[in-house]
Amino acid sequence: MTTTDHGGGVWSVAVPIPDNPLGHTLVHVVDTDRGPVLIDAGWDDPASWDALTAGLAALGTRVADVHGVVVTHHHPDHHGLSGRVREASGAWIALHPADTAVVRRTRTAPPTSWLRYLADKLAAAGAPDAHTAPLRQAAATGRGGDLPGLRPALPDRDIVPGELLDLPGRRLRAVWTPGHTPGHVCLHLEEEHPAGLPGGGRLFSGDHLLPGITPHIGLYEDPEDTTVTDPLGDYLDSLERIGRLGVAEVLPAHQHAFAGAAARVRELLAHHESRLAALHALLTTPLTPWELAERMEWNRPWDEIPYGSRTIAVAEAEAHLRHLVKRGRAEPVPGAGPVAYRAA
Repeated sequence: MTTTDHGGGVWSVAVPIPDNPLGHTLVHVVDTDRGPVLIDAGWDDPASWDALTAGLAALGTRVADVHGVVVTHHHPDHHGLSGRVREASGAWIALHPADTAVVRRTRTAPPTSWLRYLADKLAAAGAPDAHTAPLRQAAATGRGGDLPGLRPALPDRDIVPGELLDLPGRRLRAVWTPGHTPGHVCLHLEEEHPAGLPGGGRLFSGDHLLPGITPHIGLYEDPEDTTVTDPLGDYLDSLERIGRLGVAEVLPAHQHAFAGAAARVRELLAHHESRLAALHALLTTPLTPWELAERMEWNRPWDEIPYGSRTIAVAEAEAHLRHLVKRGRAEPVPGAGPVAYRAA
């Protein structure tokens, strides 16, 4: 268990994520006039719960004292323990409505329907039968019940972009930053930096802005919605909005706190522009999203990427394709079967 004092009544507790290279989620604890408020809560796992409770105890408080949980986005390493914290303390849970909609779908849809949807989606992206077969088999045999995050807690409150949250004695403003999820929010603590660093307060950035890695930008999944969304475009727009805040320090949900938010935003914008240019060059030959993912540059060769990560990689390839199409730089090739795309 690791805790860090960030000054000014803000701490973080490292809550482990089981079997994940990220290692842990940084759950931030903000002191308020009505007790501690958590920014995110960590993965729903016994070891994660033990780390959270031990971390709060090291800070001189308890789960039972928690006044509220502000969730940056619905992913299980952020939202997972929210419900258990609420059960132990009576705390409210706040989430952006776009991610609340995802939570409702997750709670009501049978796991097998999600597996069938994912298999169909991957097949339409050009995935080989060998990749979709395990999903279809799991759906046919009802083996989807062990997927993480199937019963996430429904929130009590909406996070309203641009408004201050109900944290007595603090000024914490919600900034809607879609991209990683449709309802991702950053939280701007509009208070002078405790160490006097120049800039406009501090930013709890969730997964939106991280010091050394880029968040996954895939697709917004809603089987009943036929709207063609542009998550990468949303993310790039959100990055620019965060870059203009001029914050003194960023407190992300992974890795470590850092200064220089505007410079990091510029790095990420340049990274994605470079990646879009590289993908556009690959599309001189028509490619399906799966074929494009096979040719993209990842942190390891495609043959070494594990099964689940390939699914994530294809979603990221498709998100980049959608953005190229929106910019008029790529177009689908007419024809039956998996849709291929070419440079425009």
